[in-house]
Amino acid sequence: MSENKPETVEENYDHLTQPPHVDVPRDHALWPEIEKVLKEIYDPEIPVNVYELGLIYKVTILPEENGVSDVKVNMSLTSPACPVAQEMPGWIQGAILPLEGVGGVEVEIIWEPQWNPSMMAETAKMQLNMFM
Repeated sequence: MSENKPETVEENYDHLTQPPHVDVPRDHALWPEIEKVLKEIYDPEIPVNVYELGLIYKVTILPEENGVSDVKVNMSLTSPACPVAQEMPGWIQGAILPLEGVGGVEVEIIWEPQWNPSMMAETAKMQLNMFM
């Protein structure tokens, strides 16, 4: 017989910070630190971090070689005309690269699927008063 444990407030909040479409390796040892640094990068025009905003589509952590793993990030922007389109990949790379266990970081901006507000985590929608 399995025991049903009630969710703590922290567990419930963590669930709300997850964008609905994101594809990330939650079971990899490096993921918690990568997620943490992604949540420290903010879109300069919107007061929400890039992860909860839903701009990170996929994070791939490649198999470890010589004690380090390379990381690949597929992300988008809120608009092709985003004024930080050239800088944003460097911000992502610069945040992940110093993490212990990371060898290299490749960040690619993709446009399919096109970003839209439904891709935001519930916390981002609450911060922006965008209830859908």
